[in-house]
Amino acid sequence: MNTNADNNNSKYYSKDKGVLSIMYHRFNENKYPSTNIRMDVFIEQMEIIKNLGYKFYNPKLFLDEFEIPKNEKKILVTIDDGFKSFYNEAWPYLKENKIPFILFVSTEPVGKHGYMTWDEIREVDKSEIGYIGHHSHTHKYLIDMTETDFKNDIETATKIFKKKLGYVPSIFSYPFGEYSLYMKDYISKNFEIAFGQHSGIIDINKDKFELPRFPINEKYGELKRFKSLINYKPFEYKLLKPEEKKIDDKNNPPKLIIEFFKDQKNISNINCYSNDGGKWKKSDLNFEKNTLIIQFKEPFVPRRGRVNCSLNDNGQWRWFGTQFTVKKN
Repeated sequence: MNTNADNNNSKYYSKDKGVLSIMYHRFNENKYPSTNIRMDVFIEQMEIIKNLGYKFYNPKLFLDEFEIPKNEKKILVTIDDGFKSFYNEAWPYLKENKIPFILFVSTEPVGKHGYMTWDEIREVDKSEIGYIGHHSHTHKYLIDMTETDFKNDIETATKIFKKKLGYVPSIFSYPFGEYSLYMKDYISKNFEIAFGQHSGIIDINKDKFELPRFPINEKYGELKRFKSLINYKPFEYKLLKPEEKKIDDKNNPPKLIIEFFKDQKNISNINCYSNDGGKWKKSDLNFEKNTLIIQFKEPFVPRRGRVNCSLNDNGQWRWFGTQFTVKKN
């Protein structure tokens, strides 16, 4: 198991075809459009993946083969929160079609109204396609907790997983995709990998403890957009700063620095957009050889600042994003 979040990158231009991870929450719960997907749309999305010739990635293989560049792109399905609608709606379809996935569970809500029970979670866990991930105990804004309370929350869930499943999941997902440098360092010492909620495609150079996923919901699940993002390619880079993703008055706006590999062609074609100042706008880009520097025009507003960059690389679209958590004054 890794003991330091800094020591998990391969740091060479790998031409990795990558792993594109998609994230879902609720199914056929139409009163929650920001976290819901209709089942008919979900099924169409799975069919799009199959028709494009992409294969669904078994999470165990994803872990075992992380350091190996992929010669074909894989799709990793993830489900957050363990809502009952997943069990009632999506689980039968995934089981019938043998589509593997990770189900991230927060232990405190289990068995409450609208959430799966431990018996249902164990049913998924015992299948050949369902893998359980650690998603904290309370699913609160962990980044706002003291360091002690944060650790206690994770350790409480860990003890419950051990009691209810007989083991502790090795895959973690940050609630709301929010994490600080302290949180990431703690998670890196206790888990194999961890996912955020910023968009991008996983390659062997991505930090194992801030892996990207594309959130899919009614707003961002429209089929034309879905087909486009499923075709995105990895955007490999050597370094991304700042490593601290929690910002306040002292470091807001941050200076974003991305160092690319010299092997990456067409860097001048890159476009980035950010929501500093509370509105999405095209970012001003400055290059120093293979390094991109973005000095944002305005501070990011609470609660989250986002940056998305794309590159037209000879007709192939490469994409990466990052997310900052902005502390309220």
